[in-house]
Amino acid sequence: MQIVKDVMVTNVVSISPFARLRDALALMKQHRIKSLVVERNSPNDAWGIITYSNILKTVFAEEGDIDLLNVYDVCVKPVITVGEDLAVKHVATLMTKSDVKRLLVLSNNELIGIITMNDIMETLLEQIE
Repeated sequence: MQIVKDVMVTNVVSISPFARLRDALALMKQHRIKSLVVERNSPNDAWGIITYSNILKTVFAEEGDIDLLNVYDVCVKPVITVGEDLAVKHVATLMTKSDVKRLLVLSNNELIGIITMNDIMETLLEQIE
């Protein structure tokens, strides 16, 4: 049985909640990723996430301005998190029931990685010959 730490990505790109939306988009473009982890303001604060979908909804559907909006205006916070020793099948269930594609992996409320639906599917596809 695979567990989260076997599948998760540990090289996570993060951004300040006070950064401009334009900066978030530039960072996503630079790293060729579709989401960023939104940093906490203090050790007791919650982690967040900002995705292409959040930005699309805010900028196009609600006619927001990427130069006037900050990351905290758009991000989801708190985000759903899991531990590194959780079975991947439980993560897949959580993702489908919660209708999310990304979960943060925490240890003692410290970020150690991210697991995405794509990560899980790549693992599944590797098993097919």
